[in-house]
Amino acid sequence: MMRSIRKIGEMRRRKDASAPWDGRAHLSLLSDTRGAIAVMFAVGASILIGAVGVAVDVGLWEAAHRHLQDAADSAAISAVVGYEAGVNVTTQAEALTASYNFVNGVAGTTVTANRPPLSGSQVGNSSAVEVIVSQPQARFFSLIFGRQPVIESVRAVAMQTSSACILALDKTAVDAVSTQGSPIVNANGCSIYSDSNSSSSVNAGGSASLSALQIGAVGGFSGQSDMTATKGFYHGGILPDPYAYVTPPSFSGCNQNNFTTQQTVTLSPGVYCGGMKLTASANVTLSPGIYYIDGGPLSVSGSAALSGSGVTLVFVNCPTNGQPCANINGGATINLTAPSSGPTAGIALFGDRNMPVGTAFSLTGGANQIINGVAYFQKGALNFAGGGSSANGCSQVVADTVTFVGNSGLAINCSSLGLANIGSLPQLVE
Repeated sequence: MMRSIRKIGEMRRRKDASAPWDGRAHLSLLSDTRGAIAVMFAVGASILIGAVGVAVDVGLWEAAHRHLQDAADSAAISAVVGYEAGVNVTTQAEALTASYNFVNGVAGTTVTANRPPLSGSQVGNSSAVEVIVSQPQARFFSLIFGRQPVIESVRAVAMQTSSACILALDKTAVDAVSTQGSPIVNANGCSIYSDSNSSSSVNAGGSASLSALQIGAVGGFSGQSDMTATKGFYHGGILPDPYAYVTPPSFSGCNQNNFTTQQTVTLSPGVYCGGMKLTASANVTLSPGIYYIDGGPLSVSGSAALSGSGVTLVFVNCPTNGQPCANINGGATINLTAPSSGPTAGIALFGDRNMPVGTAFSLTGGANQIINGVAYFQKGALNFAGGGSSANGCSQVVADTVTFVGNSGLAINCSSLGLANIGSLPQLVE
């Protein structure tokens, strides 16, 4: 049986070998193969086109997401600022997002502002504002996977930081807040701000370092790599003079003329015409009240000491010969605390507003220089080195320009003295 089967197979092979070539059959087979390939190509091309389409659409959605986030970030900051000015947070947020072309209720856009936030780490914090912006994004190349739009939604939360403890008021000065040499300047738990629109509004040069909760300016920053801002850098508008309303009482006459001492004495409030000069081992205690330094400088040098609680020193008719209106040297010991009430509450040192812009003040007592209150010189060019390293102090510096020439530490735990807030700065916290 097996031999018969093999014989039949051989006969068929001989028959096939002797048969003429049928081209049509082969062409038909080739045609069938091409059809299969065409089908496979069509399917593969559809998948490839779909994948490319999704990639293109994802890129467009990502760009839209970033634009939405920028709008939400700006809206949250603006809403915090607006609230402080009495503007409804929703009104402010919607106005800001509209400037990014995200108008609430148009093209499916929704803008929601919540104070306090309803989610996140700031829930219940009435100092914070939450802004949520959503908008449907159309499909273009990925329609083969569905026709429903993709909803992009973003969220931002902003709040006010603690207020500044260093403020330069000059609106155009180069290096309005600056460091010279190699000082280490710490604004402990408070911020640094400059009203100058210069591209070098705040400058940290050389080996100096400048650190604060936040560093802000109308203009720009120079030497930013030497600055540390825990809550970031901020570009904003002009912060108003927080002590513009303060006017010390009027005075007349002279209680002392060209006062000089090397002794241990206690002084009374009054008018010190020709200035006040403390040298060598002088140890002067000021009784509570207002001291007018009229027509001459305050000079504290050598190992002299000046102290007083509940006192304000008012500088008027400063020298015009280039001599600093106040000159405290590194060897001196200064410990002054401002009054907590009265016309000069919170102010330890006050420069008369009628002095020329750029009048020199040099407070460089270093670690032995403690000023609890504000050193306020609206027209003064202040050189400063002093204060402690503790965050528990109470000190502000407000001047036309501020230059740190030595290690300095300032802080604003000043509730007992009632110091004015220096323009709290908004920041993003979520």
